[in-house]
Amino acid sequence: MNQMTNIFRFIIFAFLVWSFTACSPSMTQSSKIGEGYNHLANESSPYLLQHAKNPVDWYPWTDEALAKAKAENKLLLVSIGYAACHWCHVMEHESFEDTTIARIMNEHFVSIKVDREERPDVDDVYITACQLASGRGCGWPLNAFAMPDGRPVWAGTYFPKDEWEKVLSHFIDLKDNDREKLEEYATQLTEGIQSREKIVINTDKYNYSTESLDKITGNFLNNIDFKEGGRKGEPKFPMPNNYEFLLREAVLTKNDKALEAVTVTLDKMAMGGIYDQLGGGFARYSVDGVWKVPHFEKMLYDNGPMISLYSKAYQVTKSPLYKKTVEQTLDFIEREMSSLEGGFYSSLDADSEGVEGKFYVWTQEELHAIISDEQDRKIFDEYYEIKKRGNWEEEKNILIIKQSVADVAAKLKVSAEEVESSLAISRKKVMAARDKRVRPGLDDKVLTSWNALMLNGYIDAYRALGNEAYLSRALKNANFLSKKMLQKDFRLNRNYKSGKSVINAFLDDYALLIDAFTNLYQITFDEQWLDKAKGMTDYVTLHFKDAESGMMNYTSDLDAELIAKKMELTDGAIPSSNSSFARAVYKLGIFTYNEEYIKVADQMMRNMVEEITSTEAPNFYSNWCQLYSEFRLRPYEVAVVGDDYQEKTKALQNKYVPNALYLGGKDEGKLELLKGKLQEGETMIYVCQNKVCKFPVTEVEKAFALMDE
Repeated sequence: MNQMTNIFRFIIFAFLVWSFTACSPSMTQSSKIGEGYNHLANESSPYLLQHAKNPVDWYPWTDEALAKAKAENKLLLVSIGYAACHWCHVMEHESFEDTTIARIMNEHFVSIKVDREERPDVDDVYITACQLASGRGCGWPLNAFAMPDGRPVWAGTYFPKDEWEKVLSHFIDLKDNDREKLEEYATQLTEGIQSREKIVINTDKYNYSTESLDKITGNFLNNIDFKEGGRKGEPKFPMPNNYEFLLREAVLTKNDKALEAVTVTLDKMAMGGIYDQLGGGFARYSVDGVWKVPHFEKMLYDNGPMISLYSKAYQVTKSPLYKKTVEQTLDFIEREMSSLEGGFYSSLDADSEGVEGKFYVWTQEELHAIISDEQDRKIFDEYYEIKKRGNWEEEKNILIIKQSVADVAAKLKVSAEEVESSLAISRKKVMAARDKRVRPGLDDKVLTSWNALMLNGYIDAYRALGNEAYLSRALKNANFLSKKMLQKDFRLNRNYKSGKSVINAFLDDYALLIDAFTNLYQITFDEQWLDKAKGMTDYVTLHFKDAESGMMNYTSDLDAELIAKKMELTDGAIPSSNSSFARAVYKLGIFTYNEEYIKVADQMMRNMVEEITSTEAPNFYSNWCQLYSEFRLRPYEVAVVGDDYQEKTKALQNKYVPNALYLGGKDEGKLELLKGKLQEGETMIYVCQNKVCKFPVTEVEKAFALMDE
């Protein structure tokens, strides 16, 4: 055995992953395949369809693919990515479109393509394995080699063509000459996967304390970059849930430092290149430490929570920048990410014409050709940091803001009004020119969980800005999800495209939609949304609950079992499905007078208490931290009952009160908490807590005063 082989085998051993098992099949199977297409031709995922004409004979994640691997005694090659992934495109062009590479893959492997957004259960196993094995972050494309039954033996990310060919050759050699070693790896990984994600039930009573919450907040603040915003270091990710927690604590505890952490972050992001200064909307992250150079893909799951965050921050600060950011981002969602049926699309690619960011960046010469007036050019260049040699690479400029309109006006010796007018005219011209460019690819599948996040964005924007169009759009989306995703028995589907919805939903789909429907009730007082939230909650309890711990599994008991059930606990760009469900069921328990719901949330929270109160990095548990805060100070139940309920409710919710839940209507409806509260000829506001109400009032300001006591 030569030295190179020894080294490579050592790397393989170091990358040992603890992942997968008998695979959960997609509900789609290969049918008739047209000439020139592989087995992805009949899929609906835009990412899979991107690869449908590759010479690699890709299969989707199906029983058919595994059966083929077993029958032909071939290793599986599982390649995972998503439509907006830049390096996924690069590896496709370099390797998967190459006929020599394809011939090797087709002869020796059964190759499976997975859209990580449709199948996060499959993706989680392999990406976590890669992370644990490498001791660092892993990304996409993710490429894993596995036994015919799905047990992985190795996982890596992007490989240039030459390296990929060597990797393929190595695993061919290993399979042909050392099959026992592969089996050994797979056995070790099976044992590893069966021992992961275990959580011990906490049966001790717990006192949610102000002291512990203050410590958590302090640990958050220790990691904040108070100059540039966000967490210290680079790259910088938005992570809106972190700042929702800090905003909540800033308001409830009058913590000025927490509010500063929020405002410096939101200011810097809204003025940076991570924000599309022309068209609105946020990119995935900034590759640097100053929010300047984005990874240009735009994801629905970022923009929904960002709208919520900026809306709430606007309620607190009344910053015109935050208002503009919300409005422009929702304009972007309506213009580029919305289906006629009412759903929201998943993402926009980082690339256009094969170049990352090409759609969004400009040379000064290009901009000056569009903006003809010399004074308008000067104002635009000054405000957006446009340079002749560019402020980025290859003489290109990313539009960023580093000074105020007033500063630009003073420097150019014109009025602020003239600067504003000039910028508005120029932006319109440049936007029109951009619209003629080749657009980034659109992933037009609809995902339930991501739609729920955007639904909440519209709800929070409506609360903050009072725009009735936002309420109408929220209702349109909620009705679409009810019709296309929600079944009569309250089972959900995860995906929808071209009239098809074929994947059974995961816990995050349920948890986030329960939360969104509960919030939709609060701005409409239409009890159908609570009824649907309750139906889904009971379905989750029946089909997802882990009896030993009281937590929820990521997949339902209707899905094919994996080696070990995934239990999502840590919060990321999207809050974890367990923290989301715990918060949703807690809130729903208060609305529906259901103490069992509240006990479920309390048990889930107590299971996580030690972790979130002891860690110095609570940003990985930011949604759990919000639930901790909700248990520390039980929310107010604010009931508004009477003919004038709409106007008073709108005025109440225009202010950010993070520990208030709203219910009511023209009459008492069906909710237990509203019984006996209707007074003839009056619209009364009741401020209650834990079912105990203060003396009712008729004026909104007096209701706020009762919550401040």
